[in-house]
Amino acid sequence: MDIRNIAIIAHVDHGKTTLVDGLLKQSHTFRENQEEMSQELIMDSNDQERERGITILAKNTAVMYKNTKINIIDTPGHADFGGEVERTLNMADGALLIVDAAEGPMPQTKFVLKKALEQNLKIILVINKIDKKNADVKKALKETEDLFLELAKSEDQIHFPVLYAIGREGKAWDKIPENMQEPTDLTPIFEAILKYIPAPVQEEGEFQMLVCALSWDSFQGKYCIGRVKRGHAKKGSEIVLIKENDKTEKAKIEKIYVTQGLLREEVDTAESGQIISITGVKNAKIGDTLCSVNNVEALPRIKIEEPTLKISLQANASPFAGKDGQFVTSRQILDRLNKELETNIALKMEIGQDGSFILSGRGELHLSVFLENIRREGYEVQVGKPQVITKIIDGKEFEPVEELIIDTPKEYSSAITGEIGKRRGVLTEQKNLEE
Repeated sequence: MDIRNIAIIAHVDHGKTTLVDGLLKQSHTFRENQEEMSQELIMDSNDQERERGITILAKNTAVMYKNTKINIIDTPGHADFGGEVERTLNMADGALLIVDAAEGPMPQTKFVLKKALEQNLKIILVINKIDKKNADVKKALKETEDLFLELAKSEDQIHFPVLYAIGREGKAWDKIPENMQEPTDLTPIFEAILKYIPAPVQEEGEFQMLVCALSWDSFQGKYCIGRVKRGHAKKGSEIVLIKENDKTEKAKIEKIYVTQGLLREEVDTAESGQIISITGVKNAKIGDTLCSVNNVEALPRIKIEEPTLKISLQANASPFAGKDGQFVTSRQILDRLNKELETNIALKMEIGQDGSFILSGRGELHLSVFLENIRREGYEVQVGKPQVITKIIDGKEFEPVEELIIDTPKEYSSAITGEIGKRRGVLTEQKNLEE
């Protein structure tokens, strides 16, 4: 089977998930009478994702186009969920970079593009939302080209195809359209994926796979998700799990699943290049390697950028303890934290001197989404004040630096510059967008 593995990357709210909806619908992944055909943000299945209007968890789906299976990985656009982006790019050979025609490339565009180019992925640029009232397609393209020049590691990476789209209407073009009302669909995107994204290299040899994601259900238990790097995965075969510090243990592949649309389909074997889910490996964690017993060889572990913010959690000791949740003891809270640490790899935890749990994450949104999740599950915790994580390097204390971009009317610029200055901000560039 011909395969393409592609990630969808962009700054928050530039239209990734809406575009994936269009690809799912136009590839006839669902029957005309299925409820998904009338749904929006099909991939945002998590309650908080729908309420906040953002993607939090990277998710896999797959569509068929011209006898080619296209595995699509929808990634978050917010910097706080960069850990999701970093681990999932390992499964892709290329990426659709979505850029808003009005906003142009934004801070997270730079972050995700840098990660994709480090993985040497082939990029297809999609200038989206070209129908916006304040859209400036040529300016957005020029700024994105400048970004490629800044980040590219080789000359090949500065040459990329460009498409233009209105994601929510399911329309795309090879060149800037003169009439945006003309009937069209997302065929140019499908064709560009087949033309420009390389098929995965078929590596012969013994089975090897890096665990890039974990899933769980009450029917099969833990699913190890990743891309077969080498050889074939076979149902019922004996394998070795290589954990951190090269510790190994034997396991067995109970079942193998591939994705079709939003559903898992069971198969007996999977060849190299395919994205699969394996059951039967209970102790696997993200970053571990699964391999054949005949060739025990670990793949490089996933590198994740370090946390920037920490908070303390502990059992509620106030007079109102026990009134807001059913899981209130330290043991129950610790069990839930350990479960989260298995899949949320950008999250770190240590035990404080007073017995509290010190949770470190990528930012306020990253931590607040987790706290809201456990609150809804019935956990009651006492939360401390967020603190910035600092590091001692060569005897000096350093703290994280964040790039901040503010669009504001001219009359407020001096007041904002003053406020940022009070917070030890350094002005690196100022542009007048009204010219």
